Amino acid sequence: MTLQNHVVPPSSQTDSRSASVQLVTIGEEEAGQRIDNYLLRVCKGVPKSHIYRILRSGEVRVNKGRIDQMYRLEAGDVVRIPPVRIAERQGGNTPVPGAEFHIVHEDSHLLVIDKPAGVAVHGGSGVSYGVIEQLRAARPEAKFLELVHRLDRETSGLLLIAKKRSALTNLHEQMRDGKTDKRYQTMVVGDWRNPRQHVRAPLHKFTTPDGERRVVVQAGGQESHTVFNLLRKWAGFALLEAELKTGRTHQIRVHLASSGFPILGDEKYGDFALNKQLQKATDTRGALKRMFLHAWQITFQHPETGKPMTLQVPLPPECERFLVSLGQALMTK
Repeated sequence: MTLQNHVVPPSSQTDSRSASVQLVTIGEEEAGQRIDNYLLRVCKGVPKSHIYRILRSGEVRVNKGRIDQMYRLEAGDVVRIPPVRIAERQGGNTPVPGAEFHIVHEDSHLLVIDKPAGVAVHGGSGVSYGVIEQLRAARPEAKFLELVHRLDRETSGLLLIAKKRSALTNLHEQMRDGKTDKRYQTMVVGDWRNPRQHVRAPLHKFTTPDGERRVVVQAGGQESHTVFNLLRKWAGFALLEAELKTGRTHQIRVHLASSGFPILGDEKYGDFALNKQLQKATDTRGALKRMFLHAWQITFQHPETGKPMTLQVPLPPECERFLVSLGQALMTK
């Protein structure tokens, strides 16, 4: 395994103290994004853990001062990027295969796709590449493509990608200010009874010794709020709509599991014995071989026109087939 120095854009100035230290002046297009997200983008191939380490250690500086990972860049900021080294796999880098996905909406500012389950939104954590890298490879002429938000790898549904920095900044502001509305459809095991139920439970994120990212309900964690609406109900199962009031990692999954209603097919927080049984069809139901969580609707204001937009995508065929196999629901909302 060989090592190489990462090279930042050629417009950067070189710090006289070290040929490998880079000074980068932030332009209008880069302004508004968090320093950690900026570094993850320009230091492609550098592990995320290393990016956060050089931030915590103060090796990354803005205008010669220390900053934390939450700092938002401004036009004219001068960012000091220390030497970072990338582990290069033997045989060279594997090229990212370009791919397009089902487009729900596209214009000069925004691309919205229906992400399939089983596809990561970006590379990292053992995944070489994801949706965003494949889109960039498929659209080499695109000057700017950035994820507006994320979906778990096993979650399907609506995913927003900004085609301009101004759109990304605007949509992030809308999400921070609670002006967007995200709705998911999910199926859980258990006797769900309330037509509408609020779950407020603080979530704590941590990483296990083997590098797995996990979330638990824990006092002192981040405030988290989900509203669940009962759509349909069967003996032992319920179809719910989840309204995200906050957007924490694994929020819907952990709120449901901690409430005693794990999502069908959830391999991280679910009922593992049941998940195994669900993979094979029986006389009373079909098979389910994925996590039943789908981002089916999102409402926001268009970043350029301000016009309200509501986009929807139906349940994927594999989820719809499982619903149909259960037969007549006990109730319909």
